[in-house]
Amino acid sequence: MTCTVHALKLKALRAISNVIDRALQLEDALTETLRVLAETLAMQRGTITLLDGETGQLVIAASHGLSREEQERGVYRLDEGVTGTIFSTGRPYLVRDVRNDPLFLDRTGARRVERGKVSFLGVPILSKGRPVGVLNVDRLFGDAVSCAEDIEFLEVVATLVAQFLSLNEQVAARERALRRENMQLRTRVLDSRGDFIVGRSGAMAEVQRYIQRVAGTRATVLLLGESGVGKTLIARLVHTLSEREHHPFIKVNCASIPESLLEAELFGHEKGAFTGAVSARMGRFEEAHEGTVFLDEIGELPPGIQAKLLRVLQEREFERLGSNRTRRVNVRIVAATNRDLAAQVDAGRFRQDLYYRLCVFPIRVPPLRERPEDITGLLNHFLAKVAREYGRSLVLAPDALELLQRYAWPGNVREMENLIERMAILTDGTLADRRFVESLLEQAPAGDDGQMRAGLAVPPSLREVEQGELLAALRRNGWIQHKAARELGLTPRQMGYRIRQWGLAPLVASERAKG
Repeated sequence: MTCTVHALKLKALRAISNVIDRALQLEDALTETLRVLAETLAMQRGTITLLDGETGQLVIAASHGLSREEQERGVYRLDEGVTGTIFSTGRPYLVRDVRNDPLFLDRTGARRVERGKVSFLGVPILSKGRPVGVLNVDRLFGDAVSCAEDIEFLEVVATLVAQFLSLNEQVAARERALRRENMQLRTRVLDSRGDFIVGRSGAMAEVQRYIQRVAGTRATVLLLGESGVGKTLIARLVHTLSEREHHPFIKVNCASIPESLLEAELFGHEKGAFTGAVSARMGRFEEAHEGTVFLDEIGELPPGIQAKLLRVLQEREFERLGSNRTRRVNVRIVAATNRDLAAQVDAGRFRQDLYYRLCVFPIRVPPLRERPEDITGLLNHFLAKVAREYGRSLVLAPDALELLQRYAWPGNVREMENLIERMAILTDGTLADRRFVESLLEQAPAGDDGQMRAGLAVPPSLREVEQGELLAALRRNGWIQHKAARELGLTPRQMGYRIRQWGLAPLVASERAKG
């Protein structure tokens, strides 16, 4: 009998060594190790429990003879039960009869239906003399082998497992280092292509440092800043510089979707869930699986949707509208707002628990008026962009540049981009002078605060006067645009722009049709 048992031990050790040599995934290797013990030896059940660095608890990482539900129940404090005792003492532990040992918790519930005596053995998994986990099995070989021999054999198996865990951690550390290097390389490539943040002010340098720190993590990011500061660009950069780069980036503007449709938009719906739901449809979270969901204007989220979003943040699960089936997703959430969410919480308009879940890593994006040293660089960036897109160079006269450097930019970077594009459309030459720039600024709408530009306020009747002149010229010229443009001293392109800007195209088309 002893020779037979010895041969079984050698066979098991050879098989486990082969498993570890071939294994690529940690869980697969550990599960296969337990399977070998079960097939080669008289083991009914076994578990390998490892320390979870995030929770500080012991968690069953692999099992044999347990259902998925039983395995998921196997979570222990470091001082709890037989498993905790083995880990904290670093010594083996034998339960000769699990019915009579108060330390045996049967947390998984796998032995509640059994009759008769069940023995249980556990040994620590030691790496460099320090416990990293526990190997537990039902008693091997029945009564043919002593408990001491059982423990001795399990300690050899635990040593092989420890060696694999150590190697796996070295590989994981190397992969993390490579990902960091890859992220730094992508950052340099994006920067050289001009896709990265334009601006070398201290404020924007800090924003870039925050992006590079958080991009490679799984943390939820909350972007804070006024409209037009570039929050969408930053959200895309967080996605691009992460491991999720090749998976979807889904943007949802929470303020632009009616409340009655927002739940279905985010979480999807089943056929017949509501009037008009003629087929099932995935929501934005499902579409973004393995990728990133960017929730813009998160401060506008209705209270009912806030509760569902909180569950997604906490559990990564939800149900479609009209369904009881729980769905799980692996998504990263980046949110943005131009509101003071803390004040919204105090006012009872935003859930406090959701606020804290979102505010894991807040990044404040400063308005353009707080970083005037970036204005010239941004102007040059957008001038180069319109040169590529419109095939023409545009230069700012010195007095025009000075005007824009002193301008408050209440609409921030978005306002600047729109202004440069209007310049490219409306100017005939390559030089934009101060008078031309002033005329464009006068046409621009007010900023977020509703105030007109200081020193550039437009008389309330100016738009009406210009519209009247335009319409009068069109009438005099039979609604023929190029003739009216010539009378007003405008190019056909400038005339067409003004007609579209003021919403006159339908009227012009109607009058032309009458003629």
